[in-house]
Amino acid sequence: MRDILLSLKEGKLDKDNALTPNHLELSAPPVNRGEILRYAGFPAAVLRKKGEGKRDESYIEVPTDEELAKRLDEVVKLTEGNLTYRISYVCAKVDRGTDGYPVLPFGQHSSNLKTNLENCRGVIIFAATVGAGIDRLIRRYERTQVATGLLLQGIGAERVESMVDAFNEDVKRIAGELEMKAHPRYSPGYGDLPITVQPDILKLVDAERRLGITLNESYLMSPSKSVTAIIGIE
Repeated sequence: MRDILLSLKEGKLDKDNALTPNHLELSAPPVNRGEILRYAGFPAAVLRKKGEGKRDESYIEVPTDEELAKRLDEVVKLTEGNLTYRISYVCAKVDRGTDGYPVLPFGQHSSNLKTNLENCRGVIIFAATVGAGIDRLIRRYERTQVATGLLLQGIGAERVESMVDAFNEDVKRIAGELEMKAHPRYSPGYGDLPITVQPDILKLVDAERRLGITLNESYLMSPSKSVTAIIGIE
């Protein structure tokens, strides 16, 4: 990463080197239990006590805080050995079209991304996944043990988001050491950047071969706990 960003800074980043995917195997970031519960949709329910709250078909009875904490610890342990932390990325120079929009290695015309990449001379484009193991666990438990299934969904989301946050922070740190600035990551599906750019991004980073990520007809990724994003480098 350092060599790539230094080449970008010095104007020596040629197209062939820039668009050669780099693959990372990362260590597991610290687990954030509050974020797991938020992604699982538990926060409001956790405030309710047993015997209180909604009683329609949309309400899932939630254990007391102590029971939930115990269940969460058990489910976290259930995922051990079933998660991987992998990222594949490329770096590319950013040119500007006559309309001021950033010209990237894939077609797009997003005003939100244009704002995010203001003053950027390059981008890190990446895909990340925690693998298919979490999907298998979710399928195993989501129908017979609903609370466990929800917690597994939350864990998968928290794990991949924590990983890409750590990656973004690492890019930010290295850029700062080189007197550059890394912008917050921006993903397809947010604002006016459509998820239809997913095939181009995944192809750029060789995601199917390197990470095992594929797309369905709705542009949803498999494994489901996968993320693509763009980090602007100013």
